[in-house]
Amino acid sequence: MRFRRRLFRQKNPYDLEKTEALFVRAMQENCAFSYSHCPGYKSILDAEAFDPSRITDLNSLETIPILPTAIFKRKRFFSVSPSRMPAKVTSSGTSGHFSEVGFTWGDLISALKMVLRVCSRRKLIGIRPCHYVVFGYQPTRKNRTGVSKTAFGVTLMTPALSRTYALRWHKGKYELDLDTVMEAIVKHSRSRFPLRFMGFPSYAWFLMRRMEDQGVSVKLPKGSKLMLGGGWKQFYTEEVDKGSFYALAKKVLGLDDKDIVEFYGAVEHPVLYMDCEKHHFHVPIYSRVLIRDVKTLEVLPMGQPGLVNLITPIVTGTPLLSVMTDDLGILHDGKTCGCGITSPYLEIMGRAGLSEIKTCAAGAAEILDKVEVNL
Repeated sequence: MRFRRRLFRQKNPYDLEKTEALFVRAMQENCAFSYSHCPGYKSILDAEAFDPSRITDLNSLETIPILPTAIFKRKRFFSVSPSRMPAKVTSSGTSGHFSEVGFTWGDLISALKMVLRVCSRRKLIGIRPCHYVVFGYQPTRKNRTGVSKTAFGVTLMTPALSRTYALRWHKGKYELDLDTVMEAIVKHSRSRFPLRFMGFPSYAWFLMRRMEDQGVSVKLPKGSKLMLGGGWKQFYTEEVDKGSFYALAKKVLGLDDKDIVEFYGAVEHPVLYMDCEKHHFHVPIYSRVLIRDVKTLEVLPMGQPGLVNLITPIVTGTPLLSVMTDDLGILHDGKTCGCGITSPYLEIMGRAGLSEIKTCAAGAAEILDKVEVNL
């Protein structure tokens, strides 16, 4: 994967124009590999009469057969033997089904380079020790979810003095323990070391609301950060606007807007989207984003809402080249942001129902029922 290696060696993670040709070559390279090594993916491409050699420029990326994330929850796609994969991660499986994605060593190295480049832009990597509160799952051997691994990985950006988890493993199941989290926050607010939060925004909101109701507020040490990712999941009906969220963080934690960092991503698209200082998700060089019409799947121009189609060559263990999420979003001109990054930025508006999500790989679900997929 020499073109992928060259792409992930680039210093500026947001210079899309400079890396356009390299990105296209990396996509063609990955597609050819996946076609040759993953029978299930080959069947889909053959059904669409799609040849990897057709990937020749940016416009050709929209013709790659799209796989909806729902398909990964039904079938397992592996381009190499699972025994040769150093890591396999799963989605949270809140619907009762979960995706499983396999990573090769080359995939993991590429992901590490991406994380270092992107997170350095917001000065999240350093040598100063920090305490951590994770609004997510306490790691266990049975938990292979991508969100839990990502949250733990964030605690490695600096030396971790301590880790407190909101979802604690107790008697064979996870239990939400916000009281212990609140006690840790009060305790660490008196420390000379920063406190960093990472995890689901829903649990962060519930915790801050509890602090407000009980009249508890703290002033956290300088350098403290509230980092959010993973979405609101089953609590989507309780999601609040950013203004209310940020205002409460200021009130009970003493954190300003600049101290809040948000992430966007998915197990089926393991590219790190981190917001800029204006809290916009700019598209990094490791991916491209298309917005498609909900009914026709035609690519929409910038500024119009539709389904979010994510494209990347980052993983070879599982063919994730072009994935359709169940997110509704808008792509904006990056030059209008004002943060200095000029790549387009993605605004997530909400989620669409699965009945609205189709795939350009005609009858992909039916095709997969008839083919042998690597397990």
